[in-house]
Amino acid sequence: MTRRHWLWSGLGAAGLLVVLAGGGLLSLPPTPAASPPTPIARQEIDATLRALAPPKRARPLIAIIGINDATETNDYLTSYGILRRADVADVVALATGPGPMQLYPALKLEPQATIADFDRRHPDGADYVVVPAMSRDDDPVVLRWIQQQAESGAIIIGVCAGAKVVGAAGLLDGRRATTHWYYLDALLKRSPSARYVPNRRFVVDRGVATTTGISASMPMMLTLIEAIAGTDQARRVADELGMRRWDARHDSRRFTFSRSFALTVISNTLAFWNREQWAMPLRSGVDEVSLALAMDAWSRTYRSSAITFAASASVESRNGIRLLADQLRPDWPRSQRLPALADQPPARVLDQTLRDISNRYGESTARVVAMQLEYPRQSP
Repeated sequence: MTRRHWLWSGLGAAGLLVVLAGGGLLSLPPTPAASPPTPIARQEIDATLRALAPPKRARPLIAIIGINDATETNDYLTSYGILRRADVADVVALATGPGPMQLYPALKLEPQATIADFDRRHPDGADYVVVPAMSRDDDPVVLRWIQQQAESGAIIIGVCAGAKVVGAAGLLDGRRATTHWYYLDALLKRSPSARYVPNRRFVVDRGVATTTGISASMPMMLTLIEAIAGTDQARRVADELGMRRWDARHDSRRFTFSRSFALTVISNTLAFWNREQWAMPLRSGVDEVSLALAMDAWSRTYRSSAITFAASASVESRNGIRLLADQLRPDWPRSQRLPALADQPPARVLDQTLRDISNRYGESTARVVAMQLEYPRQSP
């Protein structure tokens, strides 16, 4: 992972050092105390499900859009993996142009089609378009395509900072919305008429859904599955993922730019001589959700980066994504290798990864990673 990726995530060391140099560090709030989020009323849940009901087809068509040079790992791959698990819709992973897609902060893959291919095959458009975070919020090809899909009746779902892309397309004007805690001010600056809704993992308003941080792709996609195929089907997928609930409850106060967060990032960044690179073996049939969660987390410590290796240049994932190895080699030194993903639910993979990060770099670093994912992690 490059330094530019940290800047894209909005959490680069330069900005934090400016805070420190300007004497603003002591003015940052302490880490807020966690409190159980308020449950969502049944009436609100039912209204959300109605708002997400398939707009066109009995078996919907879902397009996940990204740009080739930098689309967020979890937003793109986790959304795809969860939706394909459910088998309640036709799902296609798109890129704006031909060729490989570099995800950030980790992983590389071959998209299944370009948006031009999609438009030729489906001139009436998608039922749903999932918009992940991207390195550029103003890519004209992406914005024009999202606008066209919305005009043709697709429900647009902006995941994490993908909400900024949706806002740049003019689709949040006058609508209720949310986004990743770090990007909220930027979203409202770009879309000043959008109405921010706190304490919700996701918000749906008139054909546009937005979510909070990266990990919100899981409850958002489960809710979409429930809207398409019912609660029993969503429960089946949730059980496979290791999730007990998937409603919109959220405590937004837990996620803020705190003194502890800043100090940990500064400390880890300044220890530049002590960087580690971890390698994950790519296996045929690997679960996309587990892989994305683990690789993303290990790449957000400010102490480490994560790459993949395999004996072949590419492998096919559980649900048909062609993953491209960063290094073409059959093995890797065990001391620098991440364990192959165990056969356990993806949510548990994330929890275990955060425990491993805590054991390696300290609990404060694990909290920094969870904060970037906006993951409401339980105390270890």
